[in-house]
Amino acid sequence: MIKNFFWMCSGADPDLLNESPKSEQIKYAGIGGTIFFTAVMAFIASSYALFTVFDNAYIAISFGLVWGLLIFNLDRFIVSTIKKRNNAWQELLQASPRIVLAIIIAIVISKPLEMKIFEKEINQVLLEQKNELTLQNKNQIADQFTPEIERIQSEINTIKIEVDAKEKEVNDLYTTYISEAEGTSGTKKLGKGPVYKEKREKHDALLNELQQLKKESSTSISEKEASIILLRNKQELQITRDQPIINGFDGLMARINALGELAWLPSFFIFLLFVAIETAPVLAKIMATKGAYDLRYEEQEDALKVWVEQQKNQRAALLSTDVALNEKVYYDVAKDEEIYNYKKQKAKDLLKLQSDKFYKKQSEIIG
Repeated sequence: MIKNFFWMCSGADPDLLNESPKSEQIKYAGIGGTIFFTAVMAFIASSYALFTVFDNAYIAISFGLVWGLLIFNLDRFIVSTIKKRNNAWQELLQASPRIVLAIIIAIVISKPLEMKIFEKEINQVLLEQKNELTLQNKNQIADQFTPEIERIQSEINTIKIEVDAKEKEVNDLYTTYISEAEGTSGTKKLGKGPVYKEKREKHDALLNELQQLKKESSTSISEKEASIILLRNKQELQITRDQPIINGFDGLMARINALGELAWLPSFFIFLLFVAIETAPVLAKIMATKGAYDLRYEEQEDALKVWVEQQKNQRAALLSTDVALNEKVYYDVAKDEEIYNYKKQKAKDLLKLQSDKFYKKQSEIIG
């Protein structure tokens, strides 16, 4: 049963194979098995490739099955139509479209399996790319918020400098009027005289201004710091919102690009392996020697060709004979006097009828 199945896969005639030697039966079972397992490999590879795209096993298996059947039917058709000739180059030329297609299919199918084989290395490359994208994203978002944050921070610093300057001025006045009271500077008179009172009043007035300034500055700084906190929260929120997009940067195209950054030699050998698998059915048929099955098939084909040619020749001869007989019959009829007189009388009647019709039509016109 398995042998008959592989014969069916090879596209060979089972009736001719049953009459062929056992070596021929084994050969075509081997060709059929190559076609079948090539289709199985195409099914597995295409299913995995589609699973990486759709992330759905049912869709991937369904499309993979269709693809595997397509490859199976294509290989079976091409192998069954390759005729064994005495010239291997003619057979290779006949199979060249399938070989070109095999290279294209090998490129398409090998990539998903390469991504699976080198999955850990690809994940490492993707991790580095994601980290780089995360850093770039943070820098880009920071470029949006940093100028405004720095401007507000600069205003806060300006207010603090202004308060510090005012506080230093108050402290200087405090030192001045204390020194005046102690007689260590100014008039150098011990006691609280008029100069002391003047400096004290100036200090107290400036101290009230400082207290008012601190109060206003505290409110302003609090508002500005709240604005900075709000901007930083917006910045962090945008980074958090964009991060899932970066984390999801591991689709099919991203993985193919990551694979391209790895060493090319292992991928190249995997590609060659799939080229060998895809071209195996055709090459198996081409490399197989011309055996008893091929001779029987050629004999059957030649017999059919001769029979068809005979039928065409017979139809041509029949047509030629019929034409010759028709010419002779009509030639003899043309010489028959009775036929001549009959046709002459009918021609006269027709001319008379035509004349009468014409006369009647013209009479109606004239009135």
